[in-house]
Amino acid sequence: MLSSNSPTPRRRSARRRATAIGTFTAVAALLGMAVQAGTATADNPSAGTKVDTGSLSMKLSPSQRAELIRDADTSKAATADTLGLGAKEKLVVRDVIKDRDGTTHTRYERTYAGLPVLGGDMVVATDKAGKVKDVNRASKARLTGIDTGADVKPAAAEKQALGAAKAEKSTKTKASQAPRKVVWLAGAKGGAPVLAYETVVGGLQKDGTPNELHVVTDAATGKKLGQWQAVHNGTGNTMYSGQVTLGTAGSGSRYTLSDTQRGNHRTYNLNRSTSGTGTLFSGPDDVWGNGQPSNLETAGADAHYGAALTWDYYKGVHGRNGIRNDGVGASSRVHYGNNYSNAFWQNGCFCMTYGDGAGNAKRATPSRSRPSTWPPTR
Repeated sequence: MLSSNSPTPRRRSARRRATAIGTFTAVAALLGMAVQAGTATADNPSAGTKVDTGSLSMKLSPSQRAELIRDADTSKAATADTLGLGAKEKLVVRDVIKDRDGTTHTRYERTYAGLPVLGGDMVVATDKAGKVKDVNRASKARLTGIDTGADVKPAAAEKQALGAAKAEKSTKTKASQAPRKVVWLAGAKGGAPVLAYETVVGGLQKDGTPNELHVVTDAATGKKLGQWQAVHNGTGNTMYSGQVTLGTAGSGSRYTLSDTQRGNHRTYNLNRSTSGTGTLFSGPDDVWGNGQPSNLETAGADAHYGAALTWDYYKGVHGRNGIRNDGVGASSRVHYGNNYSNAFWQNGCFCMTYGDGAGNAKRATPSRSRPSTWPPTR
């Protein structure tokens, strides 16, 4: 017999329906104004709008994606040779996206003599025959003749990193990642690569935000080469939600729409293109958009904020660490095509893509500041 406080089957069913509605609405927060001119899917990205479907990413199953990564890993030595990399350089496969026309985009990180290369990542596009079509490099500096013997001790690098964190008025500071040897390319600007230590300092930032300060120290001279805060809060001036706080990342004097607190979700600018990943939004002031459609950052701020709300919904209501519960944040792409009045989701790139609408002025970006059933009725 059920007690008076026990949920009846009808109540349990209603609760399940409410949770399902809440989940659906959280995904709808990403879609926002997507259905302005029809229903958009990966197989039908537009209703009434011509797009280059061959350059769209394929919808890959987990096994298909895993197979592509295995293939890229098997051929990475040959790829390195084709790209003219040195004998001490190795490629590390990080991700693969495949277009419908057979083009495969593989993201690599590099190592030199077994050491991570900061600023050495690249994306290599190959055709369906495996021939390299295009290479997008973070740095064109060549890695040759680097002495991997450090004169500076790791303890000195850690001391410098802790000092840098305290100068930023961080509290509860401690090295959350011990100094590791790296090859520093991110600040090379055409100059010679540098052997360095990278130290990550944890604790709290001065406003209570979690701290993840990366400090790079020259392993020969002890000079600080650079630092960046991986957990950062920027200001977004959105079109639909007003002024909001955005999760961003900083490196030197540049900031990017990279939410390190939410699975490293990133927002990219396709700049009217219909293929590829686009360009990660970056800027010098950590202020994004002005609330007007004429500012390209405004759509980026809307999409980035909508993705953050979706992550928080799944975390707070369903206890899930991201949509797939794997700690990985989906990415967002804005400014798709020309006069494209829709938006679509693709599992292949695990991303949402938004067009700019009629006259490129009615953007299909998240239109509500939160899901309408936040939290869902229980």
